[in-house]
Amino acid sequence: MPASITAPNPALNTSILIIDDDPDVACAAQLLLRRHCQHVSTLTDTAQLSNSLQAVMPDVVLLDMNFTPGRTDGAEGLALLNQLRALNPAPAVIMMTAYADVPLAVEALKRGASDFITKPWNNERLVAAVQSAASRYGKQDLSLQDEDFPELMGHAASMRELKSIIRSVAPTEANVLILGENGAGKELVARAIHQHSARREATFLPVDMGSIPESTFESEMYGHKKGAFTDARQDRAGRFQTAAGGVLFLDEIGNLPLGAQAKLLHALERREVTPIGADRAEKINVRIISATNLSETSLFDATVFRTDLLFRLNTIVLRIPALRERVTDIPLLLAHYLHGYQQQYQRPARNIDGNVVAALSAYAWPGNVRELRHACERAVILATQENYMLADFGLPSATTGEIKPPAIPVARVEVTETIITSPEYTLAALERETIANAMSKAEGNISQAAKLLGLSRAALYRKLEKHDI
Repeated sequence: MPASITAPNPALNTSILIIDDDPDVACAAQLLLRRHCQHVSTLTDTAQLSNSLQAVMPDVVLLDMNFTPGRTDGAEGLALLNQLRALNPAPAVIMMTAYADVPLAVEALKRGASDFITKPWNNERLVAAVQSAASRYGKQDLSLQDEDFPELMGHAASMRELKSIIRSVAPTEANVLILGENGAGKELVARAIHQHSARREATFLPVDMGSIPESTFESEMYGHKKGAFTDARQDRAGRFQTAAGGVLFLDEIGNLPLGAQAKLLHALERREVTPIGADRAEKINVRIISATNLSETSLFDATVFRTDLLFRLNTIVLRIPALRERVTDIPLLLAHYLHGYQQQYQRPARNIDGNVVAALSAYAWPGNVRELRHACERAVILATQENYMLADFGLPSATTGEIKPPAIPVARVEVTETIITSPEYTLAALERETIANAMSKAEGNISQAAKLLGLSRAALYRKLEKHDI
């Protein structure tokens, strides 16, 4: 705790309401956020929520999940979330809980929560969540929530930004180029764009551009007429014609040879193709979404990719973050895939110790979400112990240096109910340790310890009594 609290200098013209039955928790969040937001208030009695909302309608609400001692199911918080989301305008709601329950977090996010914070929180993480909620969701239309993207799992800031761009881009006819590493989910993003476009009822046709030989490129993409060449026994529609009215997804466009790139460019410029053996060109009506795992440096290398074709494809560029860049999403993805494969293979539900979760989160995941999904499938098939072990996932051992051991106490995932339960690492325990350390440093001098903690002597006496120090 700082030695003194300066007058707030809010960076956001935002009103925050913190709802938590623990006044110490509410106060701690208020002291942190008042430096970043214009108005921060607290509420410890949920019965007074209606009166509080009538007095000040907040932009963002930090909402605890449980208010009755002993309860951990989050039902009270979800009920209040429904009440808040029914308001017009509805505030952004960030859920808070000491029990990092993955299904509960997913349910809250499905019901319209903008984020999910575990207590004790990381200060930077909490401030970032509030700022993101205030700038993205505060007093804005929340009609499009993450349930619009059921396949794009994750609520890291980079994923929220990606989904926000998809919402803006999807309704247009702009060509989209998706950049991302192998396994990051490029086709899922392309399908999400299609599903939120005016072409959603039409065809979505993925084409692996790297698998098409240059010699048959025109036949595959533009089609051919009967008798145009040997074995052309009947007319055949090309990919452009098959996807007419819909979306043509040109996957791994970076693997297309330069000669075929020139042919593709010609078709896109003229918006027409000529099937092999045909006398006239045919107009094409498709939206082009392309994707590649090439780096942007390689894309702008004219010996690798034609610059004029690139400018045809990259009206909008979407960059998918690698899994290692959104580590906070890994526990949720683990719980999701483990639970799914347990049902698919009819295997018993098992838990994951928090240390295993931390080790998996520290792994670089070069194959991204695809690699994680396959690792979860392997673990479900091969696991024999009561809990999932790190070895079940088939990843390099910690001795290789690719997986780092956890440095701090971590959560424990229970995949039976897909629950993460926190260890004894509460705010109260942290506060007691901090006060004890201050008293030790001050050699028992109350005045000096209070100064170190930024408290009055009376407040310190109350906390010494509270923690029996």
